[in-house]
Amino acid sequence: MAIRSELIGDDSVNLVEALATAIIVADGDGRIIKVNAAAESLLALSAAKLLGRRLDEVLEADSELARLVERALGDARTFTERDLEIVLPSLRPLMVDCTVSPWSSAVHEAKRVVIELTSVERHQRIQLEETMLIQNQVTTALMRGLAHEIKNPLGGIRGAAQLLERELEDQAQAEYTQIIIGEADRLRNLVDNMLGPPKVTTRVPVNIHEVLEHVARLVSAEHNGGVSIVRDYDPSLPELEADRDQLVQAFLNLVRNATRAIAPTSGEIRLRTRAQRKFTIADQVHRLVLRIDVIDNGPGVPPELADSIFYPMVSGHADGSGLGLPLAQSMVNRQGGLIGFNSEPGHTEFNVWLPLGAEQ
Repeated sequence: MAIRSELIGDDSVNLVEALATAIIVADGDGRIIKVNAAAESLLALSAAKLLGRRLDEVLEADSELARLVERALGDARTFTERDLEIVLPSLRPLMVDCTVSPWSSAVHEAKRVVIELTSVERHQRIQLEETMLIQNQVTTALMRGLAHEIKNPLGGIRGAAQLLERELEDQAQAEYTQIIIGEADRLRNLVDNMLGPPKVTTRVPVNIHEVLEHVARLVSAEHNGGVSIVRDYDPSLPELEADRDQLVQAFLNLVRNATRAIAPTSGEIRLRTRAQRKFTIADQVHRLVLRIDVIDNGPGVPPELADSIFYPMVSGHADGSGLGLPLAQSMVNRQGGLIGFNSEPGHTEFNVWLPLGAEQ
């Protein structure tokens, strides 16, 4: 507190601490002498671990931020850089808007610099989520309209094939009518999958770990126990109000998708659950959400499919229907949630966010 009292007045201290913008104050040597709570949160380090350290020890030394600090101190004026990438102590890159200003006071004439960092990832993520939700709404409407248009004549085709089969004098020719009936049934099942479950959801208290274990048992049975599934659960998570059947089907689609991506002998699927605070879904800030990650160590999503993977009929597998992911997204949306993903060779994560409790 001594550093803070010397640096600025008590009222200003409270004001800086209340800011959502991360504030870092460094001296002329680049040594950190002040951080607010938002900066501690952004850097994922406490003030005790930051104060006294040099900026280049905390952030990447050879970076645009370091050059901005040098220019601000050398030219005695403020510089702002939009969409600047910094590397956090965790080695994770972060996109920020950055303003660097020289500063001195009557108490201290030595050169100092004030760095303001505002993460733009949240805004980018919200925009991405809005795009995904609109995409899902359009996709769902398209799939339902197309499915209804296909389903009606399919019934007529199947019925006509059955009537024709009864009139055949040579029953050996029934092989051809059976092909028609079989293909009509196959298309009907495909259409039923496109239509998905009914819009009405039955919300009951659901234990997400029970759902995931049920899915794991189903997938393991399908592969005769040959799939390696690792659990990384947070046992303290509360139940959520949701439609259990729709959640089972959504996670079954995600886990089946992961099993197709991994190698038979060295592949692994990880199911991870965590709580996440102050998360935005469709412009609504939720105080607490449940995040479920389905992670595999397969080759990753092809870059050319990344922007369209939740569209129907888009699949990275030659024999895939391209319906599993869009249907999973649709079912999770009905629970008020959202599915996102990030992927690189050897590590693909599908993240499912489901609200816990009321909106903030």
